[in-house]
Amino acid sequence: MTVKIFRSALVLVLTLIVTVSVAQTSKKPEPKGKIWSVEKANAWYAEHKWMTGANFIPSSAINQLEMWQAETFDPQTIDRELGYAEGIGFNTMRVFLHSVAYAADPKGFKSRVSEYLKIADKHHIQTIFVFFDDCWNPDPKAGKQPVPKTGIHNSGWAQDPGVDEVKDEKQFASLEVYVKDILNTFAHDKRILLWDLYNEPGNTKKGDKSLNLVKKVFSWGRDVSPDQPLSVGLWAWNLEKLNAFQALNSDIITYHDYSDEVSHEKTIQLLKSHGRPLICTEYMARTRGSNFSNIMPLLKKQNVGAINWGLVAGKTNTIYAWNNPMPDGAEPKDWFHDIFRKDGTVYREEEVNLIKSLTKEK
Repeated sequence: MTVKIFRSALVLVLTLIVTVSVAQTSKKPEPKGKIWSVEKANAWYAEHKWMTGANFIPSSAINQLEMWQAETFDPQTIDRELGYAEGIGFNTMRVFLHSVAYAADPKGFKSRVSEYLKIADKHHIQTIFVFFDDCWNPDPKAGKQPVPKTGIHNSGWAQDPGVDEVKDEKQFASLEVYVKDILNTFAHDKRILLWDLYNEPGNTKKGDKSLNLVKKVFSWGRDVSPDQPLSVGLWAWNLEKLNAFQALNSDIITYHDYSDEVSHEKTIQLLKSHGRPLICTEYMARTRGSNFSNIMPLLKKQNVGAINWGLVAGKTNTIYAWNNPMPDGAEPKDWFHDIFRKDGTVYREEEVNLIKSLTKEK
């Protein structure tokens, strides 16, 4: 009996040794310069609380340049308004950078990014930084930015890079320096959640002309291989080539959806087929049926990150709808985006109460 017990124990020990050895052998380090494995992506997502927040620009800035240039960088407003976000339980902000602001003053630009991150961290907020953007005005210029056009949504928002730079590969060298410098500087910064390499590529009638820069910025990102994941969000289902490249090269699947809950849920079901975590980096346009009341609970139920457009109504004029200007500048009955007025009072109390209930830790 003793021999049998010994043999059984020995077999068990040997089995455990072999099992551990196989497990250790199979856990090879993730290769650098490659898209994250599905397993790594899901493990990363599981380490974080449910991501909730907004696309953020201080109310004192009309665009990314006004936010980041030395003359108009406004840490007091950033601090105050991120405090509003913290107060309703938001833990993530999506923030647009700009290559023109960097080119004018690389050292100062990085210093201001660091200052922003310090403020955000004080409010227990991580940041998704966005590099390039195909939306709105096509010719960004350093210096004094335009004043808002009355009643017009995002009248001064600046594309990055401009139209000519997207089409001209000779311009890519300086963009590569910018992207790699920022990534190398902040590659291990835990205050940064994710790098969103390119916002809505192909927008403003650029279409597939943006594909080459999308490929390049992914390549530059993989060269650096930061601790944080890389992604480019899906946003227009008719851009087949762009969509395929973006989805197949993103560590985490990010996307935009301004539709109602029925359509939005179908988007989620489709994107879950990739097996990767999902973050909705733009939603909530009240007059299009995308509201906190119907979309935010859906995103929480599906364990999808929820980043709406707009926090504080300000110079971007995003309380006005995309294609519905109000020349008299009157406040619309239904704000298109945004949650707070500049003084911290809320647009709709019931929305904020819902957000607080969904972000409250149990």
